Amino acid sequence: MSFSDQLMASFVQESQIPQEFLLEQEIHQKEYLCDGEMRKWEGGVSEVFSPIYVQTADGLKRKFIGSYPVCTETEAMEALEAATKAYDSGRGEWPTMSIDQRIKCLEKFTYKMIEQKDLVVKLIMWEIGKSFADSTKEFDRTVEYIHSTIDALKDMDRESSRFEIHENVVAQIRRSPLGVVLCMGPFNYPLNETYTTLIPAIIMGNTVLFKPPKHGTLLHYPLLKAFQEAFPKGVVNSIYGRGANIIPGLMKSGKINVLTLIGSSKVANDLKKLHPKVNRLRAVLSLDAKNAAIITPNADLKVAVEETILGALSFNGQRCTALKIIFVHKQVADEFLKKLSDAVAALKMDMPWVKGVNITPVAEPDKPAYIQECIDDAIANGAAVVNEHGGEMAESLIFPAIVYPVNERMKLYREEQFGPVIPVIPYESIEEPIEYQINSAHGMQVSIFSNDPEEVSSLIDPFVNLVSRVNINSQCQRGPDVYPFTGRKDSAEGTLSVVDGLRSFSIRSLVTTKMNDANKHLFNEIVSDGDSKFLSTKFIF
Repeated sequence: MSFSDQLMASFVQESQIPQEFLLEQEIHQKEYLCDGEMRKWEGGVSEVFSPIYVQTADGLKRKFIGSYPVCTETEAMEALEAATKAYDSGRGEWPTMSIDQRIKCLEKFTYKMIEQKDLVVKLIMWEIGKSFADSTKEFDRTVEYIHSTIDALKDMDRESSRFEIHENVVAQIRRSPLGVVLCMGPFNYPLNETYTTLIPAIIMGNTVLFKPPKHGTLLHYPLLKAFQEAFPKGVVNSIYGRGANIIPGLMKSGKINVLTLIGSSKVANDLKKLHPKVNRLRAVLSLDAKNAAIITPNADLKVAVEETILGALSFNGQRCTALKIIFVHKQVADEFLKKLSDAVAALKMDMPWVKGVNITPVAEPDKPAYIQECIDDAIANGAAVVNEHGGEMAESLIFPAIVYPVNERMKLYREEQFGPVIPVIPYESIEEPIEYQINSAHGMQVSIFSNDPEEVSSLIDPFVNLVSRVNINSQCQRGPDVYPFTGRKDSAEGTLSVVDGLRSFSIRSLVTTKMNDANKHLFNEIVSDGDSKFLSTKFIF
């Protein structure tokens, strides 16, 4: 059997898929959440086909999962009106609610979210082709993120529950919400990365419009009821439809106070320009990246290969934090490529439910054609695929390709491939990868592989001013979630982490007065009576 036939054989008949991984039925979403109501939708829908193909009597067919609403600008503007009304210029029930009451709402949501775990995990797997193990991990990590956010908010509120006195002025400083947040998440971590912006935005007292990603839409449907039951009406509103049709009107309204997007820098720039008062718009953005690895002659090649495999090919390389270009010193290039090729050959390529699978179907229908285009372009400009079977495809399955030697004329040098291709560039002078990063439009992370302290030190100092995170002898990654996640240049705006997320969706506000007997008596009365939720010394346990 040829290798191509082996790839094709990975797609099986539906009857051969273990029952525990199958959806009980197709999911046809005919409603959406707006102003506290699950509103019925009778208009057009978008059909959802999995990247997973199944064998049928008529040949291979993408598995049909269900459908979701394709709403119009009318429904989007109704959702905006609901969020604006719920915020009510900061006077609404949610923005004026005490922190402990908001936390109770979020805890109620989390409980209801966990009840939907089985269905949500299966939908992650079927909608984007992520392995069942990683889909489960994404759900669990999201729940853990919510718990960590609650703990961080409690700590933040405890610190701000006291008064400060300077120069005869007493003040209480707390964080207050910003207004209406438009939240758009990515397909590669459709639950986790959407919620790393959605959850802090909500818990800080903002009201939210959230648009699920194009791939990974249905998995949010089972959670809409939880949002409806856990939060006051209008706090969380879901919007559906073609982004180009529904988002521009929202931005042009000027009623969006915070734009949060995980996606393309071009899209982010275009949307920001639509806002009539850009100075009033806060943006929290995680955008393009072309993270580099630098393999020096002093690297432990075993470690470098292991981390490169993890960094470049976890979830098929469909991660913003993936290693997308590798610089290897010419002294060790041949040995590195041999070890890397052997490691790629050992990867398990199969369907997402198969235990221990490493490479699964890619999520985007047009990705195989784009990857082939990148490989053909590299070959035309002097490179070669150096690993056996590299770049061979069957429908949505792409066996990882190691492409060498890559140069500046190639797409793989410039473009973020977001797929299972490892471009490798040989270098002689360390100035070459440094210059690459200086000239790059991206500035998220870098991985440096070396066991020489002097060499590592000499690389840390320039790179911390070029990217936001320098990883030593390890892959690029987002976590742990307590660490700041951001980027320079076109890679990000704002910072996310458990604590930074809370800060990104709020602003410091303070109440002050001059220290005299009348004002001290006034503040004591307010605090004693508990009439103000802001001016308070209440301590959350």
